[in-house]
Amino acid sequence: MPDPNFSWIYLIIFLAIPLARIIPRVLAKKRTGNKIPGMFQEKQSQINVAEITPKPRIESSKPQTKNMLVLYALNRGSKTFESIQKNTGLNNKELDAILEDLEDNGMIKVEQKQGFFGPKIELYPTDKGFKEYHS
Repeated sequence: MPDPNFSWIYLIIFLAIPLARIIPRVLAKKRTGNKIPGMFQEKQSQINVAEITPKPRIESSKPQTKNMLVLYALNRGSKTFESIQKNTGLNNKELDAILEDLEDNGMIKVEQKQGFFGPKIELYPTDKGFKEYHS
């Protein structure tokens, strides 16, 4: 008795099903072409110029000193020297001097932890530093 040939099942699984998903997409793309669909044309004509123009930033009444920038970065969750430097844009010497000043004034606390690759230093704002920034 000869073995039945079920190779047509493979054709259905590997060719027909993917083609059934691809062909409608290709046809829809061909119908619309490279035009913007009507729905988008209507919305495009309704855009107001005031929505596009950037709104001016309102400056705060108190001056933003470098100490306040560092406290802002600390209050936003930056813990390491590198992340504070990246967020504030200060160079190494300036940031080091500011952090020493903040530590001397009791606005930040420094914790040394043992990390996987050696000791690491994390900086945290104290209650005094938090109140100073938000006042």
